[in-house]
Amino acid sequence: MTKRRYEVLLVLNTKGKEESANDIIEAIEKQIKAAKADIEQVQRLEKRQFAYPSRKLTSGFYVNFLVQATPEQIDGLRATWKLDPAIHLQHYERLKPAAKAA
Repeated sequence: MTKRRYEVLLVLNTKGKEESANDIIEAIEKQIKAAKADIEQVQRLEKRQFAYPSRKLTSGFYVNFLVQATPEQIDGLRATWKLDPAIHLQHYERLKPAAKAA
């Protein structure tokens, strides 16, 4: 199956461990690479307050990944991260293929 481009937005639960956001992001990058997906870009969007409390949290550290993966790889990552207490929320969006240089 061919790889497709995805935008993966994760909200990290860093409550009580503010300095470890980079450690969590590094662990997530390792999980993506272990799933044999390719990381195009990592955007650290900083910690932001929620409009309303979500599962007893008032803020989270946002990080955005642009990856190339098959749908099966994305499903595997989604299932793994659903069980990870460090990942509060996750959102996936399939992107159009990257424009090739002329």
